[in-house]
Amino acid sequence: MDDNRQEQTYDGPAGMNPDGIIESNYSESYDNFDQMGLREELLRGIYAYGFEKPSAIQQRAIVPCVKGSDQIKTEIPDCQALILAPTRELASQIQKVVISLGDFLKAQCHACIGGTNVRDDMRRLEQGCHIVVGTPGRVHDMISRNVLQPKNIKMFVLDEADEMLSRGFKDQIQDVFQKLPADVQVILLSATMPADVLEVSQHFMRNPVKILVKKEELTLEGIRQFYVDVKYEDWKIGTLCDLYDTLSITQAVIFCNTRRKVDQLTEQMTEKTFTVSAMHGDMEQRDRDLIMKQFRTGSSRVLITTDLLARGIDVQQVSLVINYDLPTLRENYIHRIGRGGRFGRKGVAINFVTEQDKRHTKQKMSWQDYVDNQLLASQCVSKAAIAGHDGGVWAKSEGFE
Repeated sequence: MDDNRQEQTYDGPAGMNPDGIIESNYSESYDNFDQMGLREELLRGIYAYGFEKPSAIQQRAIVPCVKGSDQIKTEIPDCQALILAPTRELASQIQKVVISLGDFLKAQCHACIGGTNVRDDMRRLEQGCHIVVGTPGRVHDMISRNVLQPKNIKMFVLDEADEMLSRGFKDQIQDVFQKLPADVQVILLSATMPADVLEVSQHFMRNPVKILVKKEELTLEGIRQFYVDVKYEDWKIGTLCDLYDTLSITQAVIFCNTRRKVDQLTEQMTEKTFTVSAMHGDMEQRDRDLIMKQFRTGSSRVLITTDLLARGIDVQQVSLVINYDLPTLRENYIHRIGRGGRFGRKGVAINFVTEQDKRHTKQKMSWQDYVDNQLLASQCVSKAAIAGHDGGVWAKSEGFE
């Protein structure tokens, strides 16, 4: 978690084997929050929010993150912690959690996200806040305008770090990082961390604490996973309609790979008089906020979306995830299905698989090997040979109808 601003030449990150797997170098674990040496006011906020026992990663990561430092000095009105997330929705969710956890500390937290009024952001930051959560573009803009002052930032957190460092955000994040104090603590968090992203992280960190939570300890163990052989793309809609009665008894997220597909599927379902909501990145922020509010409160039960909501979003009532399209990035599979099994809750993930999907995977391995070794990557693989949609006929599989 230490800073490293010198360019390095290296063969690969130390502590990582050739397959890109992190090797943990920190083994301390705490079974409850009381053992972690946290401030009393913070503990009150944690328990008031509803956390009773730390998750597997919380048991290991909280103490090294706060060791040797007071978490937030609320008597100083400057920003002391900066948290970046890849989507506006995730940044807003993090802000709400931070506000709740810091309630008894009187910690002020502001979300700097795109699609909102720039002047409102500037006014709020000028008033002073202790923690800023945001998306890279807006945060970079606020720093460039000298409204967000980085001089007192002690902690720099990248949530969904692999997404942040491997795609369009990397340059902005590096620019932000260069403006932070030389002794800033850097924390990278993600459920997946590919080898190329680990290599990029070497430019941000020197001798970091590395924590790997083994898959048998992940909360995905409560998610039962199935795939449906729909054979052809055109047969997906009929299969989804057959499933709709099941969707209606719970809250479900349906993932498509493109914004156009989201709009198309929403239109098709609406024409068939099914009630669904839809959200993607082309929508106005006010519309996205309204849709998320409706979904969180349960007034909307089925949400069709892109990978915009694949990472980090927590809606407790969601117990079913459908991959209408298989994700183009394999890492996103774990993130997607995790929407339906948050913090160990039970969930079901259903994947629609076409003949084209099978041909694509066979370029590298057999379909079954792909399912076993890549797509259903957690230990809780539930293989189910479910018949493709053909006149509404479904075969039953163990534990699912």
